[in-house]
Amino acid sequence: MIAPSILAADFARLAEAAQSVKDADWLHVDVMDGHFVPNLTIGLPVVKAILNSTAIPVDCHLMIEDPDRWAVGYAEAGAYNVTVHAEAAADPVKLANDLRAAGAKAGLSVKPGTPFEPYVELLRHYDTLLVMSVEPGFGGQEFMPEVLDKVRRARRLVDSGELRVVVEIDGGINADTIEQAAEAGVDCFVAGSAVYGANDPGRAIEALRDRARRAM
Repeated sequence: MIAPSILAADFARLAEAAQSVKDADWLHVDVMDGHFVPNLTIGLPVVKAILNSTAIPVDCHLMIEDPDRWAVGYAEAGAYNVTVHAEAAADPVKLANDLRAAGAKAGLSVKPGTPFEPYVELLRHYDTLLVMSVEPGFGGQEFMPEVLDKVRRARRLVDSGELRVVVEIDGGINADTIEQAAEAGVDCFVAGSAVYGANDPGRAIEALRDRARRAM
């Protein structure tokens, strides 16, 4: 699955950006609060406007403090998948249950330096594992291949039936790096500049999808 990151789009034309990737599997929306990460992007009112402008399932990645307070609002607004950070959630099991009760899939994300193993049991309550392959906060960073060890461990647990999560990766995904991620076992690839920096975002999505399929 390819999930274009609207963070790389023109913020003055977000509706058009959402409509330009109609063949995407998910539309990835990064919410940053300037506290959990050193950047400020968009919040719930803008996400609601994006939801009203596309039929693509919206994948909200909340890089925010206190997601226990704020995350459910994104699920209630109609987001398909709402991902919170393991490093920020106070009661991640309750939060996963609350997100599901509000109608969304629940995702858990880990930063590049956060170990995977302490969260394996917790992931039994979640639908998505989002592995960050850059430090969260800014788009356009270089891919960190060392995080693929986490992906491989997660893939083994999914394939063995111990976990039931979509393995997603976010950060530095492009035509050169998507094959590495696919070989490691990623299911869903978040791509920003590789899609929205292309002359034809739709063709860029298909090219990325083809590369991932070949690598798998």
